[in-house]
Parts: sequence; structure tokens; C-alpha cells
Amino acid sequence: MEYLNESQREKHWEKIHAALMNEQIDQFRAEFLEIHPYDQAKIFEEQSDDIRSLIYTYLSPEEIADVMENIDSEDVEPFFNEMNPRYAADVLAEMSTDDAVDILNEFDKNKVASFLTIMDEKAASEIKELLHYEEKTAGSIMTTEFVSVHINQTVKEAMRHLRKEAPDAETIYYLFVVDDQKRLVGVLSLRDLIIAEGDWLISDVMSDRVVSVGVADDQEEIAQMMRDYDFLALPVVGFQNYLLGIITVDDIMDVMEEEASDDYSKLAGISDVEKPDDNAFTSAKKRLPWLIVLLILGLFTANIIGRFEETLDIVPILAIFIPLIAGMAGNTGTQALAVAVRGIATGESDKQGKSKILLREGLTGLINGVSCGILITIIVYVWKEDIYLGLLVGISIMATLIVATIAGAMIPLLMDRLKIDPAVASGPFITTINDIISILIYFGMATSFMNLLIH
Repeated sequence: MEYLNESQREKHWEKIHAALMNEQIDQFRAEFLEIHPYDQAKIFEEQSDDIRSLIYTYLSPEEIADVMENIDSEDVEPFFNEMNPRYAADVLAEMSTDDAVDILNEFDKNKVASFLTIMDEKAASEIKELLHYEEKTAGSIMTTEFVSVHINQTVKEAMRHLRKEAPDAETIYYLFVVDDQKRLVGVLSLRDLIIAEGDWLISDVMSDRVVSVGVADDQEEIAQMMRDYDFLALPVVGFQNYLLGIITVDDIMDVMEEEASDDYSKLAGISDVEKPDDNAFTSAKKRLPWLIVLLILGLFTANIIGRFEETLDIVPILAIFIPLIAGMAGNTGTQALAVAVRGIATGESDKQGKSKILLREGLTGLINGVSCGILITIIVYVWKEDIYLGLLVGISIMATLIVATIAGAMIPLLMDRLKIDPAVASGPFITTINDIISILIYFGMATSFMNLLIH
């Protein structure tokens, strides 16, 4: 099977296209099926409706299923709309159950019901079993296509069972051991099974120290667990440790990408992940809620400045340093926010302790504040030849950086403590909050030391 870069993919497509246009079915199948399903998917997505119609004609539902599994589940609905309903149902039935469920979750309920009605009964039953689980939980991303063995089987019997079940299993690197009630009691690797003697019992070979997750556990926590323990698969259990399915590493890679995109959107102040093909109205709808919130907070900032109008009338030169003070507060707050959110996402905040993170960020803010404060004091004094103005701006910068750094770290940690997604403490949100803090510090100090600024 070939793996192609972009230029190789284009050259390969020329051969595939020629075979399609000349109705050379065998030649087309040979050229198309020899490349990796990922490359098949990339080629498939770039084609016109007419070309894809020919591809459906020349490939079986099982072969198209491999293609669909390598396309983002959010992008496949138009392709299923092109297919004959029976053919589309067969494609879904041939896919891994968890991948089929991901796709069906993008369809409306009527379409889902229609596909399940005409689908193979066994496949439909397995898909229905997963469809009712809440999104972004273990149940929604697990697969029921796994191999389990009984605790009282011999190694020889288990090997015979494995050979029978392996063609339909998503992975066979781990075998999960169950008792008479289908409860998870152990795990063994394929390597353990191969090197064991045939007459040994599974109970003698397995490890009973098996790590599992609950069916309602959050997918982000599961991704972190699989990363920490380097698991290739993780069992999912329900009530009384009943084995329901497994989560494989390829599913977790998709979860990590999805969670990273989601967190990035929130950090950018976007309510939902935008897609490159979203139209202007859709993009605006996703961005507008946060912009309205930030607009209201911005008006609050403007109102604060308005309350110091008398101070500005007396010492108008103070106005030129407002963007500097507010900008520095926003920058340092965003830096602290990024560190805190990353620590929460990777679990480092739990290992270090939240108080240690706050102490470290506070000391970081103090060092940066003193350094920038001294520097700006010297610059303003040389520029405006006014030591008191220089000290005011320098001390304001120092205090602002300390407070803004602590606030940038504390807000996401507090949100995490309250079980709120810390990513909603987005960059724009922190920036606006720190604008308010910096303005209050700057003008509060300026008003207090007004007599020193008037010449």
C-alpha cells in the first residue's frame, strides 16, 4: 500500500481519472485501492459530483467505508446525500461502529431513523446502542467491536476465539477478560497470550490490575489518561463494572484535535469552532455573542475613564499613556492565562498545586513589573523631563503587571474549581478585565498624587 505526498497524489489521480473516464473498472480499482485510505479520502473529496457517482458505482460499500472513515465526520453528510439510500446504509454498516455513530450524530433524526431501518439488523443494533450516549463522553466515542475472553478459558480456547473474532475487531493488541456476568476482571496483551502454554488458564496469565473508565466519563479526561499511561486501548464499563466497549488510540487522537480546536476557539472569543467553508453569516453568528459581552465590558471601561475626566482636564498628558498601561495589562494577563489553561489541560496544575502556580505567577509578575516599571520611568523622565510623571507611569505599570498576571492565572484556576471550562476565560475576556484593572490603578494613583503632577 502506497503513502503519497501531495504531488504524488496528483500524479496518481491522473491515472485513476483516465481509468474512470475510459470505464476501465479493473484498472481503476487497482490504481485506487493500492493507495492508503487517507490518500483515497483526499482524492475523493476533491472530485465533482459526477466523478464521485462513478466511484460509488465501481467500489463496494466496504471499500467506500474505508474512505469515509478518513474524512472528518462533520464533512461527510453531502457525500451520503449523493448516494443511493441502500448503498449509504450499507456503507455505514461496514464502518467501525464508533465512526458510524460520529457521522450519524451530524444527521437529522429522520435521516438517522431512515438509515437504521434499511441497515443490516446487527449493525443497526450496535449503532443504536451507542447513539443514546451523551456527546463527548466515553460512551459516545467507544466501539463495541472488541475481543473479550472468559476468565476460565484456557489459552488454547482463547486463541481459537481470537482467530474467530479478530476480523471484526477494531484492535486485538489487548484482550479484556470477563467473568460469567460479563464484568471486567482483567486484561492481557496479545504477546502474553502468544507466549503462554496452551493448557494454562486465562486467570493465570491475565493481569487483574486493569484501568478502565466509566461510560459517562468526559472524553478530555480519558484522552489525558491514555496519554499519561500510553494505552493503545482502554475498556469502558457501566454499572457493576459490566464491560460495554473500548476506546482506541486513534479515537483519542481525534478527541485531542477536537478539544484543542474547541479550546482555541474559546481562547479567541468564539462560541463554536469555525470551519474554513463557513459563510460570513455563520462566522458572524459564532463570534457575535462574545463581541457583545466584550462591547459591554468596553463601555464599562469607557465609563471608568469618564469618571476621571476632571483628572484628565487638569493633567491631559496622562491620556497618552492609557494605551500603554492597558496594553501591557492585557499582554501579561494573556500570557498567564495561557500557562494556567495549559497546566489545567495537561494535569500539571494538579501535580504542582494551584497555590504554587499562583505564587509562581505572582513572583513572575513582580519581576516583570519591577523591570518594566524602572525602564518606563527612565524613558518617560528622559522624554518628558518630568520625574513625577515617570514615577507615576512606572509604578502604575509595575502594579498593573503584578495584578494582571495574578488575575490571568487565577481566573481559569477558579473556573476549573467551579467545574466551568477554563478556556471560556478567553484572551479577549482577560484583556478587557485587565483593561479595567489597569485604568483603575493608573487613574487612582494619578488622582491621589495630583499635586505632584501639576506644575
